[in-house]
Amino acid sequence: MNQPKRYLNIVSEMRDMIREQDIRPGDRIPSERELAEKLAVGRSTIREALRSLELLGLIETRRGEGTFLADPRKHRLVELLATFILQDNKTLEDVRVTMCIHETAAIQAICASDAAKLPVWESLRERLEGHEFIREDFVRELMVLSGNRLSLKIWFLLKQYGGNPYDGEVKPEEKNLLKNILQAIEQQDAETAIRDFKAWSSVLIKGENAQWQ
Repeated sequence: MNQPKRYLNIVSEMRDMIREQDIRPGDRIPSERELAEKLAVGRSTIREALRSLELLGLIETRRGEGTFLADPRKHRLVELLATFILQDNKTLEDVRVTMCIHETAAIQAICASDAAKLPVWESLRERLEGHEFIREDFVRELMVLSGNRLSLKIWFLLKQYGGNPYDGEVKPEEKNLLKNILQAIEQQDAETAIRDFKAWSSVLIKGENAQWQ
């Protein structure tokens, strides 16, 4: 068996062991020696797997105490990826395109479901008429109501590490376009809602000098 595949198998077996033993964040995991014996592999192989998991923030070693399962909400996988891949304008552009894919998919899912009939859209319209309405709140509501939790998590990560075009409050010149999006969603007109959403987000990405239609 080649080394990468063996490494992945070891990580998978360690994950199964953690689940079977009901090890929770903050709990101590078996020692390097215990893992080597239970998984029938060399300690050097276990050591490398543990180093990789610690680098990602999935486990943490405390001097004199052992190795513990980390809180998954604090893992550093995305920070590591950001360090290596989010380094140029083209990559940042790709991140924003990927965000848009998830956002428009959310609108499509909402329009194809009973979520389009929920009273939340009227509530959003009323908030839009008020003095303060945060752009990110609007988009996050779309992501949540799509019902796709994985897409929501991915969107949060992309937004955090690829730049947030929805920062700040909605300006008066944006409101008509947002009202059109809400109306199209309520009518389950995905094509119109997506078209207007893309028009709105593209202006935000272009920045202050862009013109609203």
